[in-house]
Amino acid sequence: MAEFIQLHMLVSYPPSNLNRDDLGRPKTAVMGGTQRLRLSSQSLKRAWRTSDIFTEHLKDHMGKRTKEMGVKVKEALITGLPLKELLEEGKNAAVPKKADGIPEEKAKLWAWKIASVFVDKSSKEPGKKSKKEDAVEAESEGKAPKEKEKKTNVDKDSLKGEQLVFYSNDEIAAIQALIVILLKENREPKTDELSALLKEDLSSVDVAMFGRMLANATRYNVEAAVQVAHAVTVHEVAVEDDYFTAVDDLNKGEDDAGAGHLGETEFASGLFYEYVCINKTLLEENLGGDKNSDRKKLAATAIRALVESALKIAPSGKQNSFASRAYASYLLVEKGTQQPRSLSVAYLEAVKEKNLLGTAITVLNDTRKKMDDVYGKCWTDKYEVNAFAGTGKLSELLTFVAG
Repeated sequence: MAEFIQLHMLVSYPPSNLNRDDLGRPKTAVMGGTQRLRLSSQSLKRAWRTSDIFTEHLKDHMGKRTKEMGVKVKEALITGLPLKELLEEGKNAAVPKKADGIPEEKAKLWAWKIASVFVDKSSKEPGKKSKKEDAVEAESEGKAPKEKEKKTNVDKDSLKGEQLVFYSNDEIAAIQALIVILLKENREPKTDELSALLKEDLSSVDVAMFGRMLANATRYNVEAAVQVAHAVTVHEVAVEDDYFTAVDDLNKGEDDAGAGHLGETEFASGLFYEYVCINKTLLEENLGGDKNSDRKKLAATAIRALVESALKIAPSGKQNSFASRAYASYLLVEKGTQQPRSLSVAYLEAVKEKNLLGTAITVLNDTRKKMDDVYGKCWTDKYEVNAFAGTGKLSELLTFVAG
């Protein structure tokens, strides 16, 4: 039976635009017939996964999500630089070291073959013959079997893929090991070497937590062990416009007293309800489970990092304009083995009281009690952090969730 950890958080943000839509407006959602401010689950997960907290605790167990693996593999083949170093954000390859690397055209072909492993579109289509069937037919006719073009969505020229691929740190290490062999032996990769790059047994906590889908290699898909809801405000929100100007320091107002720049941006503020559900059992299984006792410790470390990030880290949109950094004001953690449930229904009717935070906490706990009375408890243990009342400790909370 799976063990679940549920987080129910209340976080207040001052005027801000943390998560924008395609028009640059703060994202919204209609809930209970009223407009609410919204933070997408994607923006929340991205902020947590790339935070200093994750890096500090899990730097050796983080994967990389990119379309540009082929580009970086080519750079590694040309320069001889470590792939992991080249995958660091904003890191460009140095001047090619011809003594360590291979010519660009050869590197491009090998890199394309390596990157294509993770997005290979080759498969037997209904009604079409397999490669083996083609070979048998060709042999019976005394012909050489046809060499088919590899089907992949990695562009041969740019080496960029059409889709983002989440590479685990194990797979990145395997690609690096293969690069070393290819450079040493000066040959292109073999089929069995390429197929060995995909890994089922992972140690990348971000892939284990948030999952991945490889449409053409479903065996290596990872079911997410962490589900994150879109955060919504507990009250109705109106998005406002900020008309602003910037002054030219050299404009003395003698000929033109106007502003040097005019602009407009939209913002809103609100108290958000955030819900996260962690399937601790699945997380451990994704990381290897009982195959390695260290993986259980890794899962515990990952949960601590996730919870601390969720309490402290927000999407970074427009931070320079609004400095809207905030810690969670309230957190209720539940641990149990029953089917989890969100408590967002507590705010189906928008909170309108002036004591917004206090009322939101009361409404949340009242709804939880009524749910428990009707369905029975889905939790066996809980812990609360209430910065509004000054109760609870972060250190105790992290020990509790790591269990």
